[in-house]
Amino acid sequence: MQEAVSLLHNNQVMRGMAHIPLINQKEAPAVILLHGFTGSKLEPHRFFLNISRELEALGIASFRFDFLGSGESDGDFKDMTVLNELAEAETILDYVRSHPSIDNEKVIVLGFSMGGLVASLLAGDHPEKIEKLILLAPAGSMADEAKVMVKNSTYIKEECSFDIGGNLIGKDFIEELNTIDVWERAKRFKRDVLLIHGSNDQAVSIEDSMNYQEKCYQEQATLRIVNGADHTFNSYHWEKEVIQNICNFVK
Repeated sequence: MQEAVSLLHNNQVMRGMAHIPLINQKEAPAVILLHGFTGSKLEPHRFFLNISRELEALGIASFRFDFLGSGESDGDFKDMTVLNELAEAETILDYVRSHPSIDNEKVIVLGFSMGGLVASLLAGDHPEKIEKLILLAPAGSMADEAKVMVKNSTYIKEECSFDIGGNLIGKDFIEELNTIDVWERAKRFKRDVLLIHGSNDQAVSIEDSMNYQEKCYQEQATLRIVNGADHTFNSYHWEKEVIQNICNFVK
């Protein structure tokens, strides 16, 4: 069963979708999906929706929200920062864990791209609340990637923001990234982790997933490389491979 849901965070509304399996309406496991930079609760080729539908068929609930300033949620994108999204993810996590249809001991967090960075910080900060972690092309080195984006962008003085493909990125976003010790915070999570990355990802280097495995998770992490795949797994077969790996890990 799919239904629209909303959450209030700092007096702004985050809009999302909940998928609750009809075959298991009480104390179902749940997956929280966190979208990427400039993304939404759908993601390209309805990637997140397709993941949610496959999980629901397995009797697993899922929740996918637009962060503030993205998709259909309140707010402006220029006010987005990683730590703001982390705080929003904490609100989502608490909501899901308190949901009457969900087993709060079986909540899994999945993050894609910059959402993977946020997910890794969320799990590191709240390891006792998360059963497993799934990182899809996680942007652990977002600070370095942001420097490249800014270098190739136009600065809009009256907005105190950089124009990244029509999205305004505030200076706080860039400055804050340099203060976050990603690997140190992420490694506090000691449970099972699944990393999935395309071998031909031109947006986020596959080295980011390798760094998560080597610097943070080591034996507790499994890294799956999708041969030939780009950043958003833009083909039917790549998407199916990713979803199958997710389902196997969650089960």
